[in-house]
Amino acid sequence: MPPPRIAVRAVILDQSDRLLLVNAWPDGLSDLWCVPGGGAERGSSLPDNLVREVYEETGLRIAVGAPCLVNEFHDPSGDFHQVDIYFRCSVTGGQLDETWKDPEGIVTQRRFFTRDEMAGIRFKPDSLPEVAWGDGLLYDPLEPILR
Repeated sequence: MPPPRIAVRAVILDQSDRLLLVNAWPDGLSDLWCVPGGGAERGSSLPDNLVREVYEETGLRIAVGAPCLVNEFHDPSGDFHQVDIYFRCSVTGGQLDETWKDPEGIVTQRRFFTRDEMAGIRFKPDSLPEVAWGDGLLYDPLEPILR
């Protein structure tokens, strides 16, 4: 069985107190939203990985702040297990542009959501609103993967 995969994620609130979410499913195959980020590459720090991932997925430049959540998810019927480390981040450059293309073709949509708007969409992890609009560091234990 392979070891857990390590990934990094960015919790970004804009000046209107809206959270940046992405749909990370090629061709919009799912209606599930999450914050931007992705797998950590060896030899690069977690913040450096996150800066790279957010730029690839959104075209935004960010400053990486403190960690705010450690979340695990897995495939109960398979061998996939991922540990996501979420960081509070702020935008330092760029803007969301509908013409931006993720070089890997995974992120197909990106937009800011209010906390009230999040009540009408599917997102992961379940603790995301508490993390985005709260403070401190949370641990969200093993969740089954959703599609």
